[in-house]
Amino acid sequence: MIWKISFPPLSTLAVLSKTINPVHLQHYAHYSSSPLLPVSKINVQVVHAKKIKDGSAQNSSIINYVLNLYTKSNHLASAQKLFDEIPQKDVRTWTTLISGFSKFGLNGNALWLFIKMQKEGIVIPNRFTLSSVLKCCSSVSNGLRLGKSIHGWMVTAAVDLDVSLENAILDLYVKCEAFDYAKRFFQLMTAKNVVSWNIMLAGYLDTEDMETSVQLFQIMPEKDVSSWNTIIHGLLQHGFDRDALKLLRQMTLDGPSFNEVTFSISSALMASLRNLELGRQIHGKVRRLSISKDMRVRASLIDMYCKCGQMDKASRIFQELRQGSVEVQHPHSVLWSTIISGYIHNSMLKDALEVFSSMVRDQLEVDVFTLSSILSASANSGLLELGWQIHGYVQKLGHIWDIFFISAIIDMYAKCGKLDSARLFFEQTQTRNIVVWTTMINSYAIHGQGSDAVQLFEFMLNQMIAPNEVSFVSVLTACGHAGLVKEGCKYFRLMKQVYGIKPGVEHLSCMVDLFGRAGCLEEAYGFIHEEGISNMSEVWKVLLSSCLVHKNVKMARHVSEKLLELQPSEHSPYILLSNTCSEHENWDEASKLRGLMKERKVMKLPGQSWT
Repeated sequence: MIWKISFPPLSTLAVLSKTINPVHLQHYAHYSSSPLLPVSKINVQVVHAKKIKDGSAQNSSIINYVLNLYTKSNHLASAQKLFDEIPQKDVRTWTTLISGFSKFGLNGNALWLFIKMQKEGIVIPNRFTLSSVLKCCSSVSNGLRLGKSIHGWMVTAAVDLDVSLENAILDLYVKCEAFDYAKRFFQLMTAKNVVSWNIMLAGYLDTEDMETSVQLFQIMPEKDVSSWNTIIHGLLQHGFDRDALKLLRQMTLDGPSFNEVTFSISSALMASLRNLELGRQIHGKVRRLSISKDMRVRASLIDMYCKCGQMDKASRIFQELRQGSVEVQHPHSVLWSTIISGYIHNSMLKDALEVFSSMVRDQLEVDVFTLSSILSASANSGLLELGWQIHGYVQKLGHIWDIFFISAIIDMYAKCGKLDSARLFFEQTQTRNIVVWTTMINSYAIHGQGSDAVQLFEFMLNQMIAPNEVSFVSVLTACGHAGLVKEGCKYFRLMKQVYGIKPGVEHLSCMVDLFGRAGCLEEAYGFIHEEGISNMSEVWKVLLSSCLVHKNVKMARHVSEKLLELQPSEHSPYILLSNTCSEHENWDEASKLRGLMKERKVMKLPGQSWT
């Protein structure tokens, strides 16, 4: 194979070895108690002791066998100790420990060991060694440079590249986001199998080139179930739900049989589409094939029913799992999190709290997502006492330094009317990122304290923290509520000109609202045309509300006509303008608008009351 890329020299391995920080294996001793491991620590030690006692531990095959048992059972500290004691190490010895580190995510250790192997220069790595090492490169800093060095060494040493090793190289370039290298390498591969094509398919999906991804999928000479899962899941992730559904239907006709991953993706797709009928069909097929014990399938089915508003179905699946198998209660808290989120999404806070209380009572692990969901629910419902309890529970768990919790707690106090508590907690927090700053700025905004929001935003900029899109929405909202027109215009220009953020609908609506609240209706009208957003109904709705507040009937009529042109079936422009006409005793025009609504069959949503 002719490779036209300049590789870093082999000496780069020595340089990069200084950046590899192997983990002290003693910290991983707790893995030995995992009930999921196929070989217990006691059994491996017994085998090892017997081999030492009968003298066979001197045999390289036997000692490599014992080393392999240690790595497979995830007792890597014991494996490292044994490895260090072996006087004559062959390629299998090195490869066994390197692949063991790689398998359990200790990528730094695996790379450090490989570099040590290269420095000693006694044993030459084989294809299995190189494949394990290449898998580690994408998970460490400088991984691309290190991977290219290894690839370059392989070319220089004329290593015979089989398709499996070529796939490892290809996967490295894709995962390290060196997609140009990946495309060139893929073209030069002499033998490609379905794994090669799947790696490239995933790469194109990661670059969000959906058109090329679908084209590549269509021309693949061979498609396995992983190919179908990859393209359907990729389309779903990037919002192409209908295209994903078409391919799923095609898969049922022309593709391979579904596996557990396919059913999980299919349920997620039906949840996104809110397609309850197809979701039920998928559930029925899962039951017929007796694969409903798979955790991903369970969670995706519960999530599908939750998002389709069928909480009775979701609850039934969850309760069946709780009553039918003890195993689902501890290791798989994702099921609990899913059902709690479903209750919250469907405004069933009482049921969500009951499940959450069961988790706490049974001493189950509560993940970040679940706690954040409960906090958000208590904030949106104004349940301050519940928020206090969750805050205390989070402190007890030691999760208080998690960024998402910090933001959720600040938001909860602000929405429950305790702005001082939100500010106090914010000031006590040592770990702050843009999410935490934005949450506090938004807290001031929703309380109408625009000056404090602006002051905090300026302080954030002085701390060299770059604002994002949400930050600007918060500060622009604060400026609008406080009538700070000059400051709002300044931040809008700052967003575009300094930070290069393209204004979205929310930013533009905030600016129209900023002008409108201050009574600068002409400026708001001019802003809409200057920004070229006269086709956005959202900004016209904001301007119409301002026109009504300031009783500018002439402009309100003009804005309403524009809205009726953009959204002839939307009821709000008719109602707002009709009410304005009635307030100014222009009964004829109000009656005409009501008649026009009836003629166009525009339905007004019925009013509701808390009483």
